[in-house]
Amino acid sequence: MTDHETFLATARRVIELEARGLAALGATLGPSFAAAVDLILAAKGRVIVSGMGKSGHVGRKIAATLASTGTPAQYVHPAEASHGDLGMVTDGDVALVLSNSGETPELSDIIAHTRRFSIPLIGVASREGSTLLTQADVAILLPQAEEACGTGIVPTTSTTMTLALGDALAVALMEHRRFTPDHFRTFHPGGKLGAKLLKVGDLMHVGAAMPVVAQDLPMADVLLEMTRKGFGVAGVVDAGGRLTGIVTDGDLRRHMDGLLGHNAGEIMTRAPQTIAAGALAEQALALMKERKITCLFVVGASGAPEGILNIHDCFRAGVV
Repeated sequence: MTDHETFLATARRVIELEARGLAALGATLGPSFAAAVDLILAAKGRVIVSGMGKSGHVGRKIAATLASTGTPAQYVHPAEASHGDLGMVTDGDVALVLSNSGETPELSDIIAHTRRFSIPLIGVASREGSTLLTQADVAILLPQAEEACGTGIVPTTSTTMTLALGDALAVALMEHRRFTPDHFRTFHPGGKLGAKLLKVGDLMHVGAAMPVVAQDLPMADVLLEMTRKGFGVAGVVDAGGRLTGIVTDGDLRRHMDGLLGHNAGEIMTRAPQTIAAGALAEQALALMKERKITCLFVVGASGAPEGILNIHDCFRAGVV
């Protein structure tokens, strides 16, 4: 067997062992999981996640996932907690403490703190009868599963199960709270996630920035408005303020002969493509690409223009 074949065989063995651990976790979850969700839902403060070593790294990720999905959470390092950071764990919080063995010495102070001040404690460990699970208000016992390292000493399968358990808690909480993409965007304004969830209303130009003209406005004045606003278009509204048409560069070229002898209503393209402010910017970009246009007017329920969106607004915001 070549080195590459050996590497692949090892990788497949690790993934298979960890997959077995996840399957065992799913099969053994019971009332304690539901009790943990209830405890978190009842908390008026935050979920304080703590763990040492690899459990601590997993705990940081769990805290971040909870916080980004509508459950306020914070990771507290157990060693730092013993030197003043216990002040971060307050009445109204609920503690989620992770330890494979359930006997991690560095966790003793944070466990004692929760007991002293009646702060609800959710313990996650793989050793039944361990200090952590015995002291916890809700004890979640991880199933016995072989570590993927082959020696049983490197946290691999156990940390994967703990991470999956954290994800399960976060998703159960967000589904109960009916956490929507709108809520998600509030906590993810940056990067591709934020751009993907941007609304048209977040990017559109409004008020005096909109190139809007009346139907009877002479084309000489329409050209001035188009030049001033710089979108290459002008929206045309009727006496009631409803968008009835749009004047584009193409319309100007098609009516070049005697253009200045007309008004906006005579030159405009009727029933232009529009979009709502609540639509995703991603949808607006797809529409502009499909129609081979560079601008969309944003209209409300009354048909009046509320804003204008340029394709470059989408690109600048990272919508692709």
